[in-house]
Amino acid sequence: MEQFIYLDHAATTAARKEVVEAMLPYFTNQFGNPSSVYGFAAKNKIEIQKARETIADSLGAKKEEIYFTAGGTEADNWALKSIAEMYCTKGNHIITTKIEHHAILHTCEYLEKQGVAVTYLNVDENGLIDLEELRAAIRPTTILISVMFANNEIGTIEPIKEIGEIAKEKGILFHTDAVQAYGQIPIQVDEMHIDLLSASGHKLNGPKGIGFLYVRNGVKIGPLIHGGAQERRRRAGTENVSGIIGFGKAVELAMADMEARSRKVQSVRDAAIERILKEIPYVRLNGDRKRRLPNNINISIQFIEGESLLIMLDMKGICASSGSACTSGSLDPSHVLLAIGLPHEIAHGSLRMTLGEENTKEEMDFVVDSIKEIVEKLRAMSPLYDDFVKQNGRNV
Repeated sequence: MEQFIYLDHAATTAARKEVVEAMLPYFTNQFGNPSSVYGFAAKNKIEIQKARETIADSLGAKKEEIYFTAGGTEADNWALKSIAEMYCTKGNHIITTKIEHHAILHTCEYLEKQGVAVTYLNVDENGLIDLEELRAAIRPTTILISVMFANNEIGTIEPIKEIGEIAKEKGILFHTDAVQAYGQIPIQVDEMHIDLLSASGHKLNGPKGIGFLYVRNGVKIGPLIHGGAQERRRRAGTENVSGIIGFGKAVELAMADMEARSRKVQSVRDAAIERILKEIPYVRLNGDRKRRLPNNINISIQFIEGESLLIMLDMKGICASSGSACTSGSLDPSHVLLAIGLPHEIAHGSLRMTLGEENTKEEMDFVVDSIKEIVEKLRAMSPLYDDFVKQNGRNV
């Protein structure tokens, strides 16, 4: 392996140097429990509040509306389960989409077993929901709409502000899983009428094991964990002080350079997409071309298996994925790609590359060259491709 090119930033990111430096004292010299009353420990409570305020400011929220969790999956679970419980006297219907992260979909499946009705909205070929279908799905018993901000596989950004307006108009709570979008694109909870929002630290160069749930003041949310007064008695347990401090620092850094970083990454991404679509036949770009996270490339390549492509890329030192890291090892094709209308055989040949600020055009040129070479090899061994060539009566 001559080099290492990491293109799986949607799965996780490396913590920035400044983040690690900010965290280190809380493992050693500043190890106090924030719930203790003496000054040595109370300082940590103050630092937690500073991190909470940094995160709140990034969303246009209030610091008391931010609840720290162990990550995005926990925040998603908490939001859906708690709203279903706390608003059960008002109704028992939730609306979501067919392309949500499994933290949402599996939670909805659990809630259905508890008697909650769930509507799963369709998406178009680019992964966008139809706002009229959303309106038509609303019932008198609808208590929550949960639509992800941007899809973790194909990068499509949903019309969040418009969804929020519909929810507000109908008096329905609106939750969004913003795990992929937070720190990548601007989010303002008041402007977008968002009532609950989930995010995770390790997606934006922060530490793993820390996330948050934003809950608008006035929204009723029950305790996730009982046992103590932490997080305003809603999530008991000693705070992950180092994680919270690191998350706060990561957010501070991400917000400071978000616009310039997004432009840089998008430029490298677009050049790679252009080459792929121009130079490799029978390739499809998945997701909306314009309403898209700046770092996302998701393609489906006909007549190959995505797993073989990933293994051969790995042998060249290139780290990519076929979809969500949470479904790694599954033999089933991506539920997202099936939802946008791809047949199984094409969905199985998918490749997701999610770039970071450190990825260069030169690296991506090497990656595209490698994909071209590998696809040629795999297609040369494919009886399906051979039959296709024979049926078309020409070389392709």
